Amino acid sequence: MTPKDLEELIHAVLTGAVADGEVELAAEDIPQDVTVEHPRNREHGDWATNIAMRLAKKAGTNPRALAEILARRLREQDGIAEVDVAGPGFINIRLEAASAGELARTILEAGENYGNNESKAGTHVNLEYVSANPTGPIHLGGARWAAVGDSMARLLKAAGAEVTREYYFNDHGAQIDRFARSLYARAKGEEAPEDGYGGQYIEDIANQVMADAQAAGEPNPLDLPEEEAVEAFRARGVELMFAEIKDKLSEFRTEFDVFFHEDSLHESGAVDEAIQILRDRGHIFDEGGATWLRTTDFGDDKDRVVVKSDGETAYFAGDLAYYLDKRNRGADEAVYLLGADHHGYIGRMMAMCAAFGDEPHKNLEILIGQMVNLVRSGKPVRMSKRAGTVVTLDDLVDAVGVDAARYSLVRTSIDQNVDIDLDLLTQNTNDNPVYYVQYAHARTANVSRNADEHGVTRDQEFDPSALDHPADAQLLGVLAQFPSVVAQAAQFLEPHRVARYLEELAGAYHTWYAQCRVTPRADEEVTKGHVARRWLNDAVKQVLANGLNLIGVSAPERM
Repeated sequence: MTPKDLEELIHAVLTGAVADGEVELAAEDIPQDVTVEHPRNREHGDWATNIAMRLAKKAGTNPRALAEILARRLREQDGIAEVDVAGPGFINIRLEAASAGELARTILEAGENYGNNESKAGTHVNLEYVSANPTGPIHLGGARWAAVGDSMARLLKAAGAEVTREYYFNDHGAQIDRFARSLYARAKGEEAPEDGYGGQYIEDIANQVMADAQAAGEPNPLDLPEEEAVEAFRARGVELMFAEIKDKLSEFRTEFDVFFHEDSLHESGAVDEAIQILRDRGHIFDEGGATWLRTTDFGDDKDRVVVKSDGETAYFAGDLAYYLDKRNRGADEAVYLLGADHHGYIGRMMAMCAAFGDEPHKNLEILIGQMVNLVRSGKPVRMSKRAGTVVTLDDLVDAVGVDAARYSLVRTSIDQNVDIDLDLLTQNTNDNPVYYVQYAHARTANVSRNADEHGVTRDQEFDPSALDHPADAQLLGVLAQFPSVVAQAAQFLEPHRVARYLEELAGAYHTWYAQCRVTPRADEEVTKGHVARRWLNDAVKQVLANGLNLIGVSAPERM
């Protein structure tokens, strides 16, 4: 019996009590969302529900009295071993071993789909993340968004959503100009401008631009007039830098459906169109020769310029057009993952959303990620061999590999700073969380191989009632939580919930492994208990693999 099965059973029992007149409750007051959760003390049962406390007032009775009615009816149901009422009205439920053990069959029949749900079905989510300017390698903040954003996309798909993974290509503005002039300066053997970009990668790209021109039979960019030369370095340099960014993200198991060019908003007239729509809605005004969006009407701390007095569009004008474009492409929800330096941006963006007639935090959500720091031998790592003062995605992957890098970036809530201990992530010990989880999966695979060799296979009859050891019940209880963890992680856009769950499951499995045997000893015959535990072992293997896949980490068969 899964938690969902139990929730449906409690709902049916409650509905029956109302129909029989034992509980005085209007039909419309019977909730559809009965929830069960594990008691803090597992000795109190497998599951608990607070439904009696939720409904007692409406039913005109006290919580314990209502709980006793429901508990009595639940005791009559198949698969229920014990039901007790505790405290002010909690209902604690213990399942029969056979009922609890059926979960192993449920998991293995569902396979890769176990944990998936339909909570976001019918919703199109445009998820924009990384969006690093094509002026240098991806730094650690971008690496965090690559891991977290990709994991969010996987979770949303697991919850039934249609997901567009989008990268905003910032190819319009002063940063690109500074990048081009930095390339030009390095090609001439000069230092980059004071506000330009440094690092070995600038020299590498500058040399590649000149080599490509020579290979194509084109003039050396340095022989061109300065402005033409700068434009040559800009065009080819941005192309080379962005190609590298895409390659590095792909190697990091982060792919995108759309690479959206900022320039296209200005060239297509989308910016002017967005401003006109807001003007027609009465939210645009002109003052001091500039054009403004009255964002204070929607909670912002001040109104925002969209067209400057010199006729140049402000950066915010592009944001208007870009959000509108996402909505016009069918996005019900536009989710932006931004760095810590964008925290002050939320107010104006939510005001913009409301000005278009949309609902902030529903049609538009902005998530702010905090800083990532690398630590080695107890000291911060602050320098990159290639990028100078910026520590990059490559630096992290070179140090610990893709799996450990992704896992370590995902397992902490995005609103917290992350200190990544490079020494810890290279250790094959239980203190290394990614090793701990991956080793659990490899152990399940090894147990399966040994079981095959000893004639304990899943072709044999599965008797779930044979899962009667307390460690079996504990492990089944953790396995049962996985679907709700996935649903909550998708709902709240918090993939760290999956990583922390996997660590809990790995711990429960290692404990179970020490107490329960899958293969018989030399003097034993294969029993129903051995076969049932083979099923349970393989169910753990499946859930570990499913969870690791949701955060883009491999599930090794051997370690």
